[in-house]
Amino acid sequence: MTSSSSSPAPTVLITGAAGFIGFHLATALLGQGMRVVGLDSMNDYYDVALKEARLAQLEPQAGFTFRRGKVEAPGLLMEIFAEAKPDFVVHLAAQAGVRYSIDNPRAYLEANLIGTFELLEAARAHPPAHMLLASTSSAYGANTQMPYAETDKADTQMSFYAATKKSNEAMAHSYAHLYALPTTMFRFFTVYGPWGRPDMALFKFTRAILAGEAIDVYNHGQMQRDFTYVTDLVEGIRLLMQAAPQRPEGPDAPVPNGDSLSPVAPFRVVNIGNSTAVPLMEFIEAIEAATGREAIKNMMPMQAGDVPATWANADLIKSLTGYAPQTPVAEGVARFVEWYRDYHGV
Repeated sequence: MTSSSSSPAPTVLITGAAGFIGFHLATALLGQGMRVVGLDSMNDYYDVALKEARLAQLEPQAGFTFRRGKVEAPGLLMEIFAEAKPDFVVHLAAQAGVRYSIDNPRAYLEANLIGTFELLEAARAHPPAHMLLASTSSAYGANTQMPYAETDKADTQMSFYAATKKSNEAMAHSYAHLYALPTTMFRFFTVYGPWGRPDMALFKFTRAILAGEAIDVYNHGQMQRDFTYVTDLVEGIRLLMQAAPQRPEGPDAPVPNGDSLSPVAPFRVVNIGNSTAVPLMEFIEAIEAATGREAIKNMMPMQAGDVPATWANADLIKSLTGYAPQTPVAEGVARFVEWYRDYHGV
């Protein structure tokens, strides 16, 4: 995806560019010579200084421009689309977090539903070549058959966060159908790595273990997650950018087995995961090994809105792009702990 001398570098709009995933994606695309327009509200859901530190890494880079604002602000995305005319859009801005959605659901309504509506309206007026919107593995909700496949029914979301993301999928499908907007929804699975979010388990566990404090281990440790290292996820997104779905030739045109391609729109749902369900206790052991300290474990019951396991079937993204994650959990955790010690000076 590097540009040639005969064609300008593509422009990519990344919403949530100062967030964990947005920062890593922007870094990778800028490294490939692309132009990146970043949008972020820099809100205080978690430590703003961490977002500012990520942004400080991006702003000196050639090809990067930044706008500060909320995706749900009326007309802001329309203005950015009109000015930047992005070739690709990667919509990562959202109110994240399962547990926070129990206490403050309105934040999810505004950022995730209204914000995505503003994005879709801007894309209708200024169509990009391909839009990629972040969904979540939480969309699978109460499903128990694993690994999760994109063609599985997913109608039993267990948190308002997951419900807003599943709603985003339905909203984007309608726009893809009505306005011929090639759209990929990607469901990602427990992303971790350097520059990660302080509200996620790896960050919280590492901080507590290094401070000699207890960690809360939910469901008495009987949890599994498909942990996906952030650079593997970013590579999956980068590859999917070049795999825009095309509307089937007609209502009777066959869709390949295992493909989530819509029969009536250039729209597809794709898992991006590591295809391995790792027990939570094994994940904690990796943190203990990386920090050189044993965790003090406070065993807790399952939290409301949570699910005991996630596990991705990643056959579709592999068939579309050749995607193959490269980072074992122990290696990825060690990289995070190294970054954490350096960033916090501990």
